[in-house]
Amino acid sequence: MRAYVLTRYGGPDAMQIRDVPEPQPEPGEVRIKVVAEGLNPVDYKIRQGGLRVITRLRLPAVAGCELAGTVDAVGPGVSGFAVGDPVYARVDKARLGAFAEFVCLQQDLVAPMPVSLGFAEAAGLPLAGLTALQALRDELGVGHGTRLFISGGAGGVGTLAIQLAKYLGAEVTTTASSRGEALVRSLGADRVIDYTKQDFAGFLHGFDAGLDLVGGEALEGIFRILKPGGKVVSIAGAPEPLTARKDLRRPLLAPLFWVISWSLRRRAHRLGVSYRYLFMHPSGEDLRFLARLVDDGKLRPVVDSIYPFDRIGEAFAVLEEGRAKGKIVVTL
Repeated sequence: MRAYVLTRYGGPDAMQIRDVPEPQPEPGEVRIKVVAEGLNPVDYKIRQGGLRVITRLRLPAVAGCELAGTVDAVGPGVSGFAVGDPVYARVDKARLGAFAEFVCLQQDLVAPMPVSLGFAEAAGLPLAGLTALQALRDELGVGHGTRLFISGGAGGVGTLAIQLAKYLGAEVTTTASSRGEALVRSLGADRVIDYTKQDFAGFLHGFDAGLDLVGGEALEGIFRILKPGGKVVSIAGAPEPLTARKDLRRPLLAPLFWVISWSLRRRAHRLGVSYRYLFMHPSGEDLRFLARLVDDGKLRPVVDSIYPFDRIGEAFAVLEEGRAKGKIVVTL
């Protein structure tokens, strides 16, 4: 079968389309014939080698984090899935493998696809949707009346986070360029700050929680606009000790993460707020919840562009420019 393979750590040419053996389902696994795959910044960060401490891969390895397709075969002990079922998934973080014609996954990572979506739309939902859901619901405890700030609202995670936050009852302020303002307002954002023209930290204040999708100065700014006792969850800052213990279940990494996040945690503490870095976990159960929201009209994935598999390298070049509004998807 054809697959997009990470051959080494480095630049764009470190990933190549190759022929690799077709996988066979083990006990408890379903084999999925992949129809579409979502691209994510974590994919090129893995390629660059920046996540080697977190994601231990034996190279060469098939890359890719999320997909939509149909069940092609089931291993012994699988229940609830049958050949031909349309499904979607965020793959095991330790194995990857979504950028291929076929992939085998444990059944608890897989969920029925939203019936109201096509494969391309569904393929862009798992990673960003799980990230947004777990950050807002599980870490920040967003609910009715929460004043929430989201940096980078027009990206893949941001477009879903705005909708999920509104579903949970929050008042949402976000940042976007003039190109993205109409999009984030259409998704429910109550207030939009054009980050190219204004420094939000200079005039906003009194927020209960912040979701940082940008890092750098934006993360520092969120610290300053929260109430004392406020919480910040980031997917773009530095991982902290709880990331190692809870998200990665690798407590030996906690001392390293303590060191690299020290300055961020110190600044947050001085301002009376808490800082948390989230590395989301795959979950078929959470994907079923997201599918219900989609089919109930409460959530819609935003797709920026769709490329054929043969042009996946070009799709990554566009992704790395950082200008996509919503998700970039590749179809087979």
